[in-house]
Formats: sequence, C-alpha cells, structure tokens
Amino acid sequence: MTLYADLHVTRDAFRLDLDLTVEPGEVVALLGPNGAGKTTALRAIAGLLPITDGSIRLGDILWDEPPKTFRSADHRPIGVVFQDYLLFDHLSALENVAFGLRARGTDKRTARATAARWLETVGLAEYARTRPRSLSGGQAQRVALARALATSPDLLLLDEPLAALDASTTLHIRAELGQHLQRYDGRTLLVTHDPLDAMVLADRLVIVENGKVVQEGPPTEIARRPRTEYVAQLVGLNLYRGTATGTTVNLTDGGKLTIATPSEGKVFVAFPPSAVSLYPEPPTGTPRNTWPMQVAGIEQHAHTVRVRLTPGRSPGRSPAPATLLADITTAAVADLHLTPGQNLHATLKATEVQTYPA
Repeated sequence: MTLYADLHVTRDAFRLDLDLTVEPGEVVALLGPNGAGKTTALRAIAGLLPITDGSIRLGDILWDEPPKTFRSADHRPIGVVFQDYLLFDHLSALENVAFGLRARGTDKRTARATAARWLETVGLAEYARTRPRSLSGGQAQRVALARALATSPDLLLLDEPLAALDASTTLHIRAELGQHLQRYDGRTLLVTHDPLDAMVLADRLVIVENGKVVQEGPPTEIARRPRTEYVAQLVGLNLYRGTATGTTVNLTDGGKLTIATPSEGKVFVAFPPSAVSLYPEPPTGTPRNTWPMQVAGIEQHAHTVRVRLTPGRSPGRSPAPATLLADITTAAVADLHLTPGQNLHATLKATEVQTYPA
C-alpha cells in the first residue's frame, strides 16, 4: 500500500501545499530550510495537526479528509522518532521500547519480550534496565528507533533524528540508521535540514521551500542538477540561470559564461567551486572564462577554504557573474595573501560547466 498525502495546511500567513507519496520499502527525505513547512507536513501526516484541505490515506484507508474524516495519531499505524527522542526518563530502555506496544493493548510479558528483541536488534540488549539519562546520545537515538519500530508500523516518521548528536557520533549512528532502514519494509519519511543525512539515507528527495515542492528526485539527480539557489548551496555548486546561444550563456542576474557544448534557450548552468582557479595577475594562456573579481568573504569549508567573490572594478574579457564561489587549499590562501576586498582574477574551464534546461 502506498502512502498518499495531498497536504494543504493554512496557518496564519503560511500555507503548505504538498503532494507526497511514499512506497513500501522506500525512504523519502523531506528537505528544506527552516520555516519551509517540513515539520508541518510531518505533524499533519502523524495526525498531530489536521489539514485544511486535501487528503491523507494509506492505500484505500483514509486518515484525514476534511471536514468529515480525521484519524488521531493513536489510530494511525505509525512510528515516530522525534529530534530529542522524547524518551520517558522514569522508565528503563526496555520499558520505553515496550510502551507503544502496551498502549496498543499488548500484555506486559509479550510487550517486554518484543522490546527485548528490538533492543538486541539495535545492539543495546545490555542496556535494557538503563534509564535514558544514563544513555549516550547515540544510544538514546537507537532506543527511540526501537520503540518506533516495535509496534510494526506501516509508516515510520523521522523528525531530524540525528540533529541532537555530536559530530563525532553522527557518522556512526547515521550508518547504523541506514542499515536499519534497509531492513524495514514499511514506508519511511525523513524530515531533515541536513543534506548529508538526506543523501545517505533516502531513496528520493523532496525539496520544499516556502511551503511548496521546488524539486524532487533521486539524490544523485538532485546533486547533479539543482534547480534553486537553496539546493545549489546544499550540494555545494555555483548555479545560475541564463539564456544560451551556441556556446555563450547570458546570465539572468548579469554576467556571461562560455560553455563547451552548444545549447539554446533558457538553461541552468552549474559547476563546483573547486573548478574555479584564482590568480593575483591575469593568467596566461586562453581560458574561456576569465573574470576580474574581488574577495567578498573567506570561510573554512571542510578541508578547503571557500572564497566568495563579486565582480572586480577592472573590465574583463566578458562580464563577470554577480557572485562566484571558489574552493582553494589553505596553502593557496597563504600564497595569494587573501584578504577581504582584494582584487583577483578567476578562471573557469568551459568543460567544467554543466548545462541543462531551465
């Protein structure tokens, strides 16, 4: 059975319009900036927030369709893992996992036996009697996941499940969570603002901005061909809209760019910041894209330094893009003596630029 969610929620000045499906065995990540509507969508699907219009159903079973039908959260076959896990401090790990089963009418012995199996599954059998305050963040996350899965839900909702973990723990727990999700044959909806969580865990990404879907598809497709500035920032690409004529693209926000493969009409152009080279003087040779630029900002970015550039004052061979990101090594920063306001020359090989229809 497929989860179908045609969500329309109006709250004050905000409106969510989202059409979403999740297939059995599929992990769908709902990704977007703060205030985009991700949590509103999850709460509506969970039965914690009635929709204003539309419908939510699992196969032929209707969960919400105003004004006549509304199933509350406890009458929907769902499991939820919240950002802060919401474990009961006064209960042991075993009793936390058994809680959902007991709430659904399972007898104490059966519930505890099932909870014990799930704690073993997530590698925490020896912590059965441990209270949440004595667990690490990663352990608490696994207890919360076991509690959500113990009831055999048709739908698993994950609300920023790794956000509360420190950086040293996240990598390990992300990998563990991915293994559990691969074994889960229900439907999973992951809400996150972290692109790495989404890229690693999800089969399909749904990007939401201002309450609407702006892009949807497999992670590899989203990473290769972003369609909004927000998505481009997520995947770390320079992205521009423009109009192509042959191998020249006139950029919508100003500037001109040469591409290797001829194209025509409205296009996106994208390239990684690592493809941009910086020079203190005009470079020799004949790079197709060369622009005088000025350093607008410098920040550490993973193992490189990201330089934000704006057009320089001296004229170039062609108008420069309004903004440009370049990733360089710390050694290059020292060689260039980079400082904000410094004038440089940026080059980009035409073969590094990807073009696709807008």
